[in-house]
Amino acid sequence: MINEQETSIKKLPLTSDYVFKRIFGQEENKEALKDFLESILKINIEKIEINNPEIPKDFYDSKYGMLDLKVTLDNQIIVNVEMQVQNQHNIEQRSTYYMSSTYSQQIGESEPYTNCKKVIVINILNFNYYKRNSYHSIARMKFEKNNQEEYVDMGYENEDKYATDYIEMHIIELQKFKKKNPKIDTRLEQWLWLFVGGEEEKMKKISKKNREIEKINKKLASMSLSREERNNYEFRKKAILDEVSAIDYATKKGLAQGIEQGIEQGIEQGFEKGSRSEKEKIAKEMLKKNMDIKLIMELTNLTKEEIEELRK
Repeated sequence: MINEQETSIKKLPLTSDYVFKRIFGQEENKEALKDFLESILKINIEKIEINNPEIPKDFYDSKYGMLDLKVTLDNQIIVNVEMQVQNQHNIEQRSTYYMSSTYSQQIGESEPYTNCKKVIVINILNFNYYKRNSYHSIARMKFEKNNQEEYVDMGYENEDKYATDYIEMHIIELQKFKKKNPKIDTRLEQWLWLFVGGEEEKMKKISKKNREIEKINKKLASMSLSREERNNYEFRKKAILDEVSAIDYATKKGLAQGIEQGIEQGIEQGFEKGSRSEKEKIAKEMLKKNMDIKLIMELTNLTKEEIEELRK
């Protein structure tokens, strides 16, 4: 049972990428992670291996996409799970990068391609992103409809639908889940209620249905009592907000100069076209907000010495 002290302190949210990896990256929680992944992938998993359980020492100072969780299922499938807290408008690029890099890093130069395992990327989003009427979307490399001019009657009654079964992407949008407000009939519904913070009575019913969720709920309560863990959570949260604020500020400056090619291109080209005084002005604003000097260097292309001079 959870004691009174635990219930009096608000639990850290699983929607934090730090909390998510801190919980599911632990060896003792492998069975819960297995249950969670089974609920998403709709497969039975016999064995699960966590490939990157450690939290980077500079997690609070890193770009916030770094706290992903990579696992191997039954020595046949590699799954990369990422909790995304804020919308940085680059999910397509990030997911493609994760899939391609994970796939290509499996073998050396002299090894055959047949040694490659299937790669699945799971993005859990705490915001709405895709124009789709589902909180759980699955994407694969699917063939387009045949062009009539290029049609050849080969006698195939059932054509192949997918070019490959070796890459797959799952998108879970938690805000859509909350809007649907589903019951707790399926394991995925039960797990996602834990993520979005279902009311106490609902969580009691879920805990009775799924003991792995009950275990993780208790782990969250216990973790929330730790001053160190709460500080780490706050550090990570601040780093994410600083990153988002800096990108948003730089993007608006880039767009103001007529750049309409997207956020990252807007930042890059906006600064390229901007004068040195404009870059210095942006750097000063970032310094006022106590943003990390490395991030300021990256977004303005100013040197550390130039930024330190502006600080004075």
